[in-house]
Parts: sequence; C-alpha cells; structure tokens
Amino acid sequence: MARMRKKSDLPQKTCVTCGRPFTWRKKWEKVWDEVRYCSDRCRNARPADKSAKRPG
Repeated sequence: MARMRKKSDLPQKTCVTCGRPFTWRKKWEKVWDEVRYCSDRCRNARPADKSAKRPG
C-alpha cells in the first residue's frame, strides 16, 4: 500500500487569475502541465482572449 504524501510535499502553482497558490490534485494528474487556474470560478473569470471573440 502506498504511503500518503503530506500536502506540503505536493507541487504548487500560482493561479493566473487570482494569483493565489494552489496544490496538485489527483484529478489533474495527467494534465498538470496544462492547469493554469485554481478553480472553475477563476477559469470562468479569465480575461477575454482576442482570438476567442465572436463577431458581432
């Protein structure tokens, strides 16, 4: 049986939107390099990308 890691031993990143640090989660195991936001709320509040704007 694998031993539990302390939360302080897990990798950390800083959220692009709010600037707060967040730690690795099991659900991000395969996509950790692509994770930029700490939560859905921050992801939805991200600044609008110019290439993603809809015409009109």
